[in-house]
Amino acid sequence: MRKFPVALGGALLLLLTACGHEGERAPSAPGQSDSPDALPVKLDALSVDQCYLNPRAQTPKGCEKFVTELGGTAGSVRERANGSNKPLIAQADVLDHAVAAYRGSSCSTVTTPGGPCTEALSDIANAVTAIKQLVKGQATTG
Repeated sequence: MRKFPVALGGALLLLLTACGHEGERAPSAPGQSDSPDALPVKLDALSVDQCYLNPRAQTPKGCEKFVTELGGTAGSVRERANGSNKPLIAQADVLDHAVAAYRGSSCSTVTTPGGPCTEALSDIANAVTAIKQLVKGQATTG
């Protein structure tokens, strides 16, 4: 009978410890738009992923997280374009379409490179490259 109060006390202690982290910022949900100011940092971070560097050699299933991370990026790109940077808006559309093609072809279940999933990954990588160049140019010109 003595084990029950000890176990209950331990569970209560764990619960209270978990509550102590309320002030920490929760990670953003996949597909949620990031701040346009964070966009260059996010693009640089995603640019070291093998799904970006060599999309034709990757298994599409293995790139699901990469694609998910980019899912909300088009919104940040459009926000950064501020309605006036037409090339940036066009690349956001390209990125959106490529992500939609990956998802629409159920690429998260495809275990071999090739076909429409590899094309979608290549299109995503190309769009990210173009967006990075446009964002970099935007930063140097104001």
